Amino acid sequence: MRTRTAALAVAAGATLLSPASLPATAQEQGEPNPKPPHVRESSPGGDAPRESLAREGSASAAALLAKAGSCRQISRGKYRSDDGAPADIPVCGKRDAVFWKADMDIDCDGRPGKVCNRRSDPLFIHATAFQQSDGRQLDAEHLPYVVVPGASRRWNHAAHGIDGGSVAAVIHRDKVLYAVVGDTGPTDLIGEASYAAARALGIRADPKSGGASGDVTYIVFKGRGASPIENHRAAVSRGDALARQFLRQN
Repeated sequence: MRTRTAALAVAAGATLLSPASLPATAQEQGEPNPKPPHVRESSPGGDAPRESLAREGSASAAALLAKAGSCRQISRGKYRSDDGAPADIPVCGKRDAVFWKADMDIDCDGRPGKVCNRRSDPLFIHATAFQQSDGRQLDAEHLPYVVVPGASRRWNHAAHGIDGGSVAAVIHRDKVLYAVVGDTGPTDLIGEASYAAARALGIRADPKSGGASGDVTYIVFKGRGASPIENHRAAVSRGDALARQFLRQN
């Protein structure tokens, strides 16, 4: 999978944290999850999170993929999936949404934890482009979020109605996961999501060697996103409504 460049860490302006100890669980060792994929879902009041299966909402993967079957390119150029890969991935446009088909690399950036830290991910950055409602960094271990390319002449997400908290339907095989836009990445690469998003979709989530080589579709809906950004249930509720609207209008 791709290696994020050192320049990205400098651009983020983050101070790297000292290594933290990791529990020797099967997942941290890169072995398959012993339990079904899940995400930890926070209650509206920020109480103790509960677990939820990744099959979310009423729109099927097949229906969403059918609408994303053709591409009207809106980016001025195309993106690479990994450093050194050909630039062959366009950002496409539909009514009230943008989408792309790529791989999934694992983003562990944000609030450090037992899994996401400098020991598990040598390129770990303790900041995300967007923050929680209380000002803290996002929690990649528990919050499903996607990464959009940094703004450039190739494509500027903000100019197309996409911002922090915008909701994305992330589709892998027959699974649909609703995630928020939580971070930005290099201006020439595309296809990345948080540790929690990967686990929820059944994708190996090791930040150094995990991810999916392809077959991931990201449909990001324009307009009002999930509020607060850290509440996964808000993302599912908003995403399901936007997905049904997307299916009706396209």
